[in-house]
Amino acid sequence: MILLAQLYQRDHQTGNQGFTLAAILLFGKDDVIRSAVPHYKTDCIKRVVNVDRYDDREIVITNLIDSYELVMAFIEKHLPDPFYLEGTQRISLRNKIFREIVSNMLIHREYMNGSPARLIIEADKIIASNANRPHGFGPINLENYEPFPKNPNLAALFREMGRAEELGSGMRNLFQYTKAYTGADPVILEQDVFRIELAQPLVSRVTTQATPQATPQVTPQPEKAEILLAFCLMPRSRKEMMEHLGLKDVNHFREMILNPLVEKGKLVLTKPDVPNSPNQKYRTVEREDKS
Repeated sequence: MILLAQLYQRDHQTGNQGFTLAAILLFGKDDVIRSAVPHYKTDCIKRVVNVDRYDDREIVITNLIDSYELVMAFIEKHLPDPFYLEGTQRISLRNKIFREIVSNMLIHREYMNGSPARLIIEADKIIASNANRPHGFGPINLENYEPFPKNPNLAALFREMGRAEELGSGMRNLFQYTKAYTGADPVILEQDVFRIELAQPLVSRVTTQATPQATPQVTPQPEKAEILLAFCLMPRSRKEMMEHLGLKDVNHFREMILNPLVEKGKLVLTKPDVPNSPNQKYRTVEREDKS
């Protein structure tokens, strides 16, 4: 694999052979990486409550293989992964999106630049940035995007490991799944510091907005679930269920009540092969009689 990925090469001017910087970054020990690239680090910050400093922070200075796992673990710790069906299969929107973003931070970064890569989670947005050798300047969208490999050897190995898509496919996935996750397209800027900005996930915003409105008169959510399960002994549409519960916020109902019940197997779809059908209804899974 080392030879195929061109991580061990000969200098044709001097005749010397050795491991490339890509090999050191991918597989090197921490002290070897620091000696080759002293400024190398990836800085992960959550800044939601303590906006003057941070709520949580992880400084990652190890090889790229382990860095990927550590940055993804930070994301999984601080960002939700709402229920989402693609066809009849549940997929992780969070992993689909941030697999692409984290891989981009690591494999398309300009390592000769002293600026660290950063992932910052704020109350209203998520920002990922890294030093860059720009191929053009300005906003990137699917209409003007032209794939251009920055560190092809790193990218090739990450693709072989299943941590990155082919150039172009990853960008399409990023736009597709970010729209479902946040309700908006990502903002991507090609410049000396490459930057991707996402809105906070819809489920996070629904939770934040719904909490202050809660009053003692509002039916607690577990009770709403029980009321809904009793109501859905006969198949019901989403509109019928919301009217029965007296709810108007579709996102809140879907993310906080409906999807968890489907995920736990307490509600089933009457048209599971067409989850987004306008005629879709939901039915309670009746418990087996144990008497």
